[in-house]
Amino acid sequence: MTTYLLRRVTISIPTLILISAIVFGILALAPGDPLAQFAANPDVPAEVRENVRRQFGLDQPMHIRYVKWVGSMLQGDWGYSFASRVNVLTLIAQRLSTTILVIGTAYAIAILIAIPLGVITAVRQYSMIDQIVTTLSFVGFSLPTFFTGLILIIIFSVNLNWLPFVYDGNTKDLWVQIKQMIMPVAVLALFQAASLARFVRASMLDNLGQDYARTARAKGLRESIVVVRHVLRNALFPVVTLIALQLPNVFTGAVVTEQIFRVPGMGALLIKSIQDGDTPVVMGIVLLSSVLVVVMTLIADVLYGVLDPRVRYA
Repeated sequence: MTTYLLRRVTISIPTLILISAIVFGILALAPGDPLAQFAANPDVPAEVRENVRRQFGLDQPMHIRYVKWVGSMLQGDWGYSFASRVNVLTLIAQRLSTTILVIGTAYAIAILIAIPLGVITAVRQYSMIDQIVTTLSFVGFSLPTFFTGLILIIIFSVNLNWLPFVYDGNTKDLWVQIKQMIMPVAVLALFQAASLARFVRASMLDNLGQDYARTARAKGLRESIVVVRHVLRNALFPVVTLIALQLPNVFTGAVVTEQIFRVPGMGALLIKSIQDGDTPVVMGIVLLSSVLVVVMTLIADVLYGVLDPRVRYA
């Protein structure tokens, strides 16, 4: 097992380097200047602008800047924002708690809803509850999150005035914080639960008719035991992979939903940094997302061995 994990980590390192190089190159070649506000300000002398560019290393060739950036990242120095002059790690830390609270709550609710619904609809295929859940699932993942968010704002904020439609990240009132979380959490949970429930249902249907399930029934085991102890464990293989690949969003944010409800999370920070040409912040978020994808994939591989003891790692 240890050898397998070490091999996977070794393989993932070139992947992370390639991703960072591609993103860095795209941002470096993009039109515009990260320090354009200095150029547009007639009160800033040309020598001051050059000193600032030299301070941030913008006067050096792209490949040298990339190598220096990678070296600094490996030492824990993620650089400073071009726009706010704040350390990148500090900026990310300021937004991370809000993103984990809102997006993490939505994903947890989606998983808790989707797995039971997927199992029930598979066991009761073509029943009334299957038809209802299937229809709602199609509607749930067919509607884009920005449309669902706007509908909720019109109903619960504009017409009923029950919930705030702008997220206040500075509030200390617990009840206000819960109220402002309801709509963004509901939008994300609806979308994720709808798609995940369909995956669970499909995987359960593939396993309910397998030989091992029929053998378990032939031994006299109750249907509930066959479903929970045998079928569900095997059906969770593709579901675990899907959840593992989606979990990095808990830390890197949901861009569209955060924009709609003005949630000051990682997604909003990413959009603003891209608009400002703030390369260090964009690269920090992209690298964080890439590392999380690799880590979550490794965790999913480990869970395979927990779900199915037949899985062995050479």
